[in-house]
Amino acid sequence: MTRASERAVGAVRELILRGDLAAGTRLGEVELAERLGVSRTPVREALGRLAAEGLVEIVPNRGARVASWTVAELEGVFDLRSALEPRITALAVPRADAADITVLDELARTMLDVGLPGPDQDLDALVPLNRRFHDRLVVVAGQPALATALAGAIHAPIQLRNFHAYDDASLRRSLAHHVEIVAAIRAGDPTWAQAVMTAHIQNARTVMLRVAREQEAP
Repeated sequence: MTRASERAVGAVRELILRGDLAAGTRLGEVELAERLGVSRTPVREALGRLAAEGLVEIVPNRGARVASWTVAELEGVFDLRSALEPRITALAVPRADAADITVLDELARTMLDVGLPGPDQDLDALVPLNRRFHDRLVVVAGQPALATALAGAIHAPIQLRNFHAYDDASLRRSLAHHVEIVAAIRAGDPTWAQAVMTAHIQNARTVMLRVAREQEAP
């Protein structure tokens, strides 16, 4: 893949994950090429790569669109996350060194700063911070097979990246969970860390399934 194509992949992926391109949005090659300042070839290659990641759906004779997820599909995603991510978090505890804990703590506290309700709230800024926090746990755990299985669950459903769907109480819980996970890691307690991650995923599940059901309602 060319450098232009790689840049296009990153740009379109970020537009999707930030919610600038909503689920179901048609992705015209010409329009995207103009928006990104590239030719259509890198855009076409980027859409193919993102389709493989599950972020884009390509329908024969109808073109590409941002992937959307049904209630049943989201339930399956959260079932997988509930099975994998708490276990990965527990495995990360004994492997986390001082540098890992410092990074995770900084991410958790920055998310509080930008995410708590108030005049300075920036929900869009939470997306990359949250991604870095969860990705760091996966890296620290050092379990490639589990990481690969989890990647398909956490990178594809766009709804999972939309913090605008959270009510204040659910958002406060989610942000507090990150802080508590760091506390559990610092204490060297994998059982505690696993329990908090389980609650964290259940909180997200409740929010996102509510949104999906509202979208599916006639």
